[in-house]
Amino acid sequence: MFVGETGVMRIVQRTSELMKEHDTADVRAFGAVDLPMLQRYINFHYSVSLDLFGQEVSTNAANYYTLGLKGRLDETSIDDDHLLEGAVYKIPAVEAGAMRLLEAPALTALNERLRDDYIRDCARGVMRWNKVIERHGVDFELKLPHRAFNRAIGVFAGIKATPAGEIIGEAEWARRREEWLPSEEDRAYVQSLMTAPVIEPGKMANWIAPPARGIDGRPAEFEYVRFG
Repeated sequence: MFVGETGVMRIVQRTSELMKEHDTADVRAFGAVDLPMLQRYINFHYSVSLDLFGQEVSTNAANYYTLGLKGRLDETSIDDDHLLEGAVYKIPAVEAGAMRLLEAPALTALNERLRDDYIRDCARGVMRWNKVIERHGVDFELKLPHRAFNRAIGVFAGIKATPAGEIIGEAEWARRREEWLPSEEDRAYVQSLMTAPVIEPGKMANWIAPPARGIDGRPAEFEYVRFG
């Protein structure tokens, strides 16, 4: 998480610098990544990452845990018997078009517990990105979408939901999808940034700020890679 978080933070920093310098949100004119597009990419990558944890209730997860092949985050620091016999954990459910929480055996709800830990970790990262934006005096807040948004695995796979967690119909989803997820235009623009390499030592592409420090404390202009 650290490598990705700091990388995105450098993009957020450069975008915020350009917005403040030029008093505009249209930083694409300067070869940078605008914050609304960044939000759409957050919506996409975060939602598909939530699917990677699997079903909310999983006997496979329970079996792997019992065999010692799967554990909870910071398992050794958790103050229980680590057997989870009789323990319960709350998992999300959709009933009659409404979302609610239900109790499930903690042993079979391990995927959901790990997903919750991941969500908290992501929230801390987004909070730090927003502090960068705030420091530059930019009026914009990045947010994590609701866990029901754009899901393909688990209890939310059969529904369409907005980033705020409102359940909507297929027609509205199709009409508003590009408000919330990267469009073909977004992808083409990002691809155009990737095809303009900057290889001069100490120089950065205009869409990302320099790192706070180089590898092993070396200066940013150190020639880490030699060509030719």
